[in-house]
Amino acid sequence: MKVAVLGAGAIGAYVGAALHRAGADVHLIARGPHLAAMRQDGVRVRSPRGDFTARPHATDDPAEVGPADYVFLGLKANSYAACGPLIEPLLHDTTAVVAAQNGIPWWYFHRHGGPYDGRRLESVDPGGSVSAVLAPERAVGCVVYAATELEQPGVVRHVEGTRFSIGEPDRSVSARCLALSDAMRAGGLKCPVEPDLRNDIWLKLLGNISFNPISALVRATMRQMCLHGGTRQVIETMMSETLAVARALGCEVGVSIERRLAGAERVGDHRTSTLQDLERGKPLELDVLLAAVVELAEITGVPVPTLRTVHALSDLLALRSAA
Repeated sequence: MKVAVLGAGAIGAYVGAALHRAGADVHLIARGPHLAAMRQDGVRVRSPRGDFTARPHATDDPAEVGPADYVFLGLKANSYAACGPLIEPLLHDTTAVVAAQNGIPWWYFHRHGGPYDGRRLESVDPGGSVSAVLAPERAVGCVVYAATELEQPGVVRHVEGTRFSIGEPDRSVSARCLALSDAMRAGGLKCPVEPDLRNDIWLKLLGNISFNPISALVRATMRQMCLHGGTRQVIETMMSETLAVARALGCEVGVSIERRLAGAERVGDHRTSTLQDLERGKPLELDVLLAAVVELAEITGVPVPTLRTVHALSDLLALRSAA
């Protein structure tokens, strides 16, 4: 099995290191000091489950890698539309693109069935620009439950969680998903193949849609947001509105808001990926988290006043941080 990790940051390098340890032919595509460190010393994983080092091939040139069986997409969703020149050398006729993104994916209504089947969401696929680069037929959905940080170039700090749920947009249990699941599990990760991954998407989104933008607005960790009474109430309201949109689309999360908050509090003083991006001057990945759900609320007629308010504030923050 040949796997190219396009965007081998904290999550991508962690997955690549695990797959390499399991014997897969892994190629990490990165740049800058992080790439230099991985070339020299490999990927050094620091984890409560045990530290290890893996030395997969690392490069900044996808043409050097060539076509792969799987492309694990570690890029931020707001980079997808522009990634054509990077991903094209990695594709053959049956290459699967495993998009490890937060939020609502560009393929969400691909083979969805029902009245919204095939519908394009402008917030995540503006003008069809993402679908033109990443054909929905290639997509294997992936919901990441692992928390990692790039502690320094080449060093991934694994905070908690090893689950990477995957699934097909059409809800089938495909051979390509089963093969990837086997390889991920051989590398020490949990990788269930979910018949309907959309339920997992909403479960993960329940936290991301609230904690991520709030953390960037107030510069707070997961624990700090959970322990502050007023902020916790805002987050609870955002989660309630999100669940209402999910139900309108036929999805059930199966976890109470209180349980979701308790799980977030246990993570401790972890900074969300959005807060990390803000601190590093990177673009904020908020369209797939907030704007997409507001768009889905409009489609389904579900009122989401708190989500709209937080979206307006965080959208201005994103614009100012990009200026």
